[in-house]
Amino acid sequence: MVNSALATGAYFGLKPKQKALLCLPCTGIAGKMMLVRAMVLGLHLDYVEPSSTPLPNNDKTYDFVAMVPLQVQNLLDTMDRIKQLIVGGAPVDLSLRRALAELSVHAYETYGMTETITHIAVKRINAESTSYFEALPNVAVSLDDRGCLVIDAPNISDEKIITNDLVELIGENQFNWLGRYDSIINSGGVKLVPEKIEDKLSSLIQSRFFVAGLPDDTLGQKLILIVEDESVNNGKLLQTIKQLKSLSKYEVPKAVYSVKTFEETSTKKVDRKKTLEQIK
Repeated sequence: MVNSALATGAYFGLKPKQKALLCLPCTGIAGKMMLVRAMVLGLHLDYVEPSSTPLPNNDKTYDFVAMVPLQVQNLLDTMDRIKQLIVGGAPVDLSLRRALAELSVHAYETYGMTETITHIAVKRINAESTSYFEALPNVAVSLDDRGCLVIDAPNISDEKIITNDLVELIGENQFNWLGRYDSIINSGGVKLVPEKIEDKLSSLIQSRFFVAGLPDDTLGQKLILIVEDESVNNGKLLQTIKQLKSLSKYEVPKAVYSVKTFEETSTKKVDRKKTLEQIK
């Protein structure tokens, strides 16, 4: 955790006595790491009870803050009080990326996992998601024979970490995240990456949504879309999707389903498996 804090400090140029804000639960690693960063880097840390609108009612400007997307969305009007922001815990959708790109805050999406304690790479958030993840200092990245990311971070883990994340390597320390190897949908022999399709659909759908594969006698798995909005006209939405030029014919869902509320995990992430059970 100390080595991770040092790497974050070096990447973001954090200095002693700079102001940071802890607004995430300390029951999770993200909150714990903010405490460790403050102790290791000498940051002056304010802490507030975690909520969807956690910015304190004061006149302070913070040099470094970590938030989840929901918190960021609710604080767009006051983001001028934050200089550098890291966003994790859930994907940053297109509308939020575009909103942050218009503001003065330097916002970054993070990449990490349990084995790396916290993020080992970050990417600057811009309007069109054209930037790449860049590894922190003393972290090397490569690919295995599946096209999945391999992380060599000797200051954090004694062993190389082999992930299930499909990535495209861009140079020695940059990569583009494509999706999860274990979430690939095999539809009629065509391998579809849900996260890649969801990124293309994000410009059309305002509600939360995801794509998944359902068993199919002909295709093996058929691609479907699930939207968290029962007012959606499923047929009309499907026709609109078919007009989207960025989608290949294989990436167009065979059916659209809508539900009132997505099932969630204890960390408020969408539980895809349980949500799928609502439509089976």
